[in-house]
Amino acid sequence: MLGLNEKTVSSSRGSTYYWTNEIKSAVSLVFLPGLTADHRLFEPQLLFFKEDYKVLVWDCPCHGKSRPYETFSYANISEELNRILETECVDQAVFIGQSLGGMIAQYYIDQHPARAAGLISVDSVPFGDYYSKSDMFWLSQLEWMCRMFPDKLLRSSMAKICGATEAARKRMHAMLSSYTKSELCHLMYVGEAAFIPENKKIDIPCRTILLLGEKDKVGKVAAYNREWSKRTGFPLILIQGAAHNANDDQPDMVNGIILDFIKNQQIKTKG
Repeated sequence: MLGLNEKTVSSSRGSTYYWTNEIKSAVSLVFLPGLTADHRLFEPQLLFFKEDYKVLVWDCPCHGKSRPYETFSYANISEELNRILETECVDQAVFIGQSLGGMIAQYYIDQHPARAAGLISVDSVPFGDYYSKSDMFWLSQLEWMCRMFPDKLLRSSMAKICGATEAARKRMHAMLSSYTKSELCHLMYVGEAAFIPENKKIDIPCRTILLLGEKDKVGKVAAYNREWSKRTGFPLILIQGAAHNANDDQPDMVNGIILDFIKNQQIKTKG
């Protein structure tokens, strides 16, 4: 994939697939796709950065090639991610997480703060006391709600709400096509329901920025990001012309933001 090496790590829960290059740099860029997406979500970023930085992207457990996988939880997923980063000798990483990927990044950084050189959240949401009882209730209802939609309409609706551009919608639809309707509905449930018992206050110690597609209409993502920025002081950057998959809708803009973030950290390439 894009000239990257496909690799796996395994645990008693299953095998997790990831893709990386062999460049050594002072910091690695770790890309974490969102719920129901896979490694293809970050193709525009991987193409842009792979010649100068060590890059790493995965199919999150229960997603893409990383199936089957037993017991999706943030704790288990964090263990798999740590296994990968240790295998690849990644000491310092900027985590770029979209949606669910940003939540996984937060949980992982809370467990392994010394490894985090930075966090770039893309249309994700925070851990902590941001959510009402009603918010949590509806998260637990996602599976049966998804099952109410005809298969074709479910996929097209998800692709449409995730992407503002035709290219982003086409990529999202392709990623969704790897699941049966039953798998897709269940994945929506386990990916969101895992958050309910594991939600906790997390203080992110590394430099962090929040990216939000100006057209992001997924749930209350926009409102959560504004409150997250207000409480923490993390800069909130609106990505014009982008929806939930902002990095795919506006890759040039997002690539530029990531590059500026790295340069402002005074991180060396090919170190």
